[in-house]
Amino acid sequence: MAIDPTPVQTAPDDWRAYSGVLTRRSFAFILDYAIVLLLCIPAAVVVFFLGIITLGLGFFLYPALFVIVALLYFGMTLGGPSQATPGMRAAGIMMMRLDGRRMDFLTAMVHTVLFWIINSVLTPLILLAGLFTERSRLVHDMLLGTVVVRAD
Repeated sequence: MAIDPTPVQTAPDDWRAYSGVLTRRSFAFILDYAIVLLLCIPAAVVVFFLGIITLGLGFFLYPALFVIVALLYFGMTLGGPSQATPGMRAAGIMMMRLDGRRMDFLTAMVHTVLFWIINSVLTPLILLAGLFTERSRLVHDMLLGTVVVRAD
């Protein structure tokens, strides 16, 4: 059995780590989705050439292109060493798991999918939950056992 060499980092109990997180998170959301849209441009070019190589079968990736790019983007950045997307780093926040383990690729992708599912059903309530819950956690954060904290 391999031992994970990374130190365990638990979510802080200090209220200052959570002050202003919802505002910063909203800013990070806008910035991250702008980056995802920009990343869709080179991905569309790759899918175009893939479509030519596969005699048209690759073109079936176009309807799912945004979802594929977004899942890879959030999975690789949230599951990376900084545990934050570039938008989150610009806003000065990071995501942590309450059990102390590091965010991994799969957890980050599930977090994104849960956000999309809950947002499609309960659009206004997703941010309102953060106003009334402990540590400003949103519904999908509670389901996965994650929390967003200030990185500074």
